Amino acid sequence: MRKLIFCLALLAASPLSAQQDPDRAVGGGSLPAGWHARPDRADASLANVRFVPMGSGYHVTLGPAVILWRPEDAGTGEYSARATFTQTRAPTHPEAYGLFVGGKNLEGEADYLYFLIRGDGKYLVKHRASDGDLHTVVNWTEHAAVRKQDAEGKATNALTVEGGDFGVRFLVNGERVAEISRRDVPYLNTDGIVGLRVNHNLDLHVAEFALERR
Repeated sequence: MRKLIFCLALLAASPLSAQQDPDRAVGGGSLPAGWHARPDRADASLANVRFVPMGSGYHVTLGPAVILWRPEDAGTGEYSARATFTQTRAPTHPEAYGLFVGGKNLEGEADYLYFLIRGDGKYLVKHRASDGDLHTVVNWTEHAAVRKQDAEGKATNALTVEGGDFGVRFLVNGERVAEISRRDVPYLNTDGIVGLRVNHNLDLHVAEFALERR
């Protein structure tokens, strides 16, 4: 009986936890010219995605978790993708942001590899397959190169992804944190669209977003 009561309590608590941090209503819905957005959840509204030019970069205020991209930002062969992210305030829970590469069919059954960091100084590498499966390439790992958020929730980190025949390298603030060989991860593919991935309820400034083909 005690076990049954405990299980029921867990089931009841799970929806409550989700309700405590719902997607914020931030307004928005329009995107800079040439940009596209896709929310993680099919039922999420882009009306709560605010993505606007600011200075020489962009400012992202969310609502739902999204990927953001321009179709012309396609990397093939040897290339590097980079951006500098400034988290402007602390989220309710640790939320991640970063770059994705190898994007295909992003409006449909999307496939891409993504490299994220978060305010507690950790990074992650995952692959989203076109069948919806998520493959963890590198689980959440702490690294000294990732600057942690300060007491006000602010942190600035420059991320770089280098793709090529060798596989893919991931750098934070100029320091390599991981390198993945195609031999070790057979499904690894870096050819495709490069863009941004930002989790829900984050407020970020994105500067120096660039794709350099070699």
